[in-house]
Amino acid sequence: MQSSDRQAEASGRGPRVLVVGGGIAGLGAAQRLCCHPAFPHLRVLEATARAGGRIRSERSFGGVVEVGAHWIHGPSQGNPVFQLAAKYGLLGEKALSEENQLIETGGHVGLPSVSYASSGGSVSPELVAEMARLFYSLIDQTREFLHAAETPAPSVGEYLKKEIRQHMASWTEEEETKRLKLAILNNLFNVECCVSGTHSMDLVALAPFGEYTVLPGLDCTFPGGYQGLTDRIMASLPKDVMVFNKPVKTIHWDGCFEEASAPGETFPVLVECEDGGCFPAHHVVVTVPLGFLKERLDTFFEPPLPTEKAEAIRKIGFGTNNKIFLEFEESFWQPDCQHIQVVWRDTSALEDAAPKLQDAWFKKLVGFWVLPSFGASQVLCGFIAGLESEFMETLSDEDVLLSLTQLQVLFAGEATHRTFYSTTHGALLSGWREADRLIALWDSQAQRPEPGSELGSAPPVPGSRGGWPHPFL
Repeated sequence: MQSSDRQAEASGRGPRVLVVGGGIAGLGAAQRLCCHPAFPHLRVLEATARAGGRIRSERSFGGVVEVGAHWIHGPSQGNPVFQLAAKYGLLGEKALSEENQLIETGGHVGLPSVSYASSGGSVSPELVAEMARLFYSLIDQTREFLHAAETPAPSVGEYLKKEIRQHMASWTEEEETKRLKLAILNNLFNVECCVSGTHSMDLVALAPFGEYTVLPGLDCTFPGGYQGLTDRIMASLPKDVMVFNKPVKTIHWDGCFEEASAPGETFPVLVECEDGGCFPAHHVVVTVPLGFLKERLDTFFEPPLPTEKAEAIRKIGFGTNNKIFLEFEESFWQPDCQHIQVVWRDTSALEDAAPKLQDAWFKKLVGFWVLPSFGASQVLCGFIAGLESEFMETLSDEDVLLSLTQLQVLFAGEATHRTFYSTTHGALLSGWREADRLIALWDSQAQRPEPGSELGSAPPVPGSRGGWPHPFL
């Protein structure tokens, strides 16, 4: 938001600039302005006690966990986040390598290391790869309608489903395999919802979808935490620039405001804070989240914004993404596993049926990414988007844990036993192990049958690797 700065120039002291919001957008604006001699009077008003916004790294599970932003998408020379991270020495050798920077991903999430169906069995990697090739080829096609006079469908989701139906005509497998294909495609739809930040791809317009520019480079993370970047940016600012715990109530603009400490000088902007404090300025850069603007639009600006700007804020869509962290006493996945896909067999990319959220919210979960090992802790990070993600926010940790562990994704079979794989006794022990887990889940007071009774439970066998060990949120 700008106004005339002739008075500021006349005073010879330079314009006063306020930045509202201390996320990476606000910090980036402040850092650039502070480097320019024309802007010696700058303040960043942050509502909370910390800077960084949605970039937030915490020490949990014995290591660094990204509560907010996770990856650098397209880490290459055209990405300013990558450039700053490299400059500050925040990246590992692999991420900095020229080879990594040249990889073309097309903006698509890589194939999972392993895929499990909700029935407990693994899904053929070849089948997953086949469906991924189909899905991402169609996603690439959606970007071709950017400058088209008309589109074959209003939304990305409708276009994808239309094309999938046409491809289905050539599928020759038995019905069960066809249903599994549609379930895999449904998972890929959910992944794309996370990528696009939406509840459904039916809500994403097809025509402008190609505006998004994909940068080269294989997505990478910060070994020491993403927040190291915003901490370094903040450290580069003069000490008096950041003002914390200053939530803004109203931005008064297009006015003529005075300040006792600057007699004879007027300011076109006055930022009023929730605690009654006021900051006059010549310019204000607003970096608050879109959701906040939508919620406070009628009271946040005085006078109200021009109609076209207010309408733009109201019409721009946005979604909710959440993470779920599960901590395990020991891993059930292989050492080289990076991404576990979960395919719900009773879902389909072509079905719009919406069961009650409380009964099926967890089926929007796309899977889990394996975090670096934190000593004795083994941690998975799951992603979920949309209304299901918002519903999850209303649940307690205990309710989330129950939904993710009761009768879901429990694995048994000889291949899941660490020391007795390929044997019938390993298979039997693995079945007992999972049964005991369910018993412990539902009845903490349940007593196991006495040893020696008919088909009694065997004692736990050290080294057992199967199932989903009890997680702790």
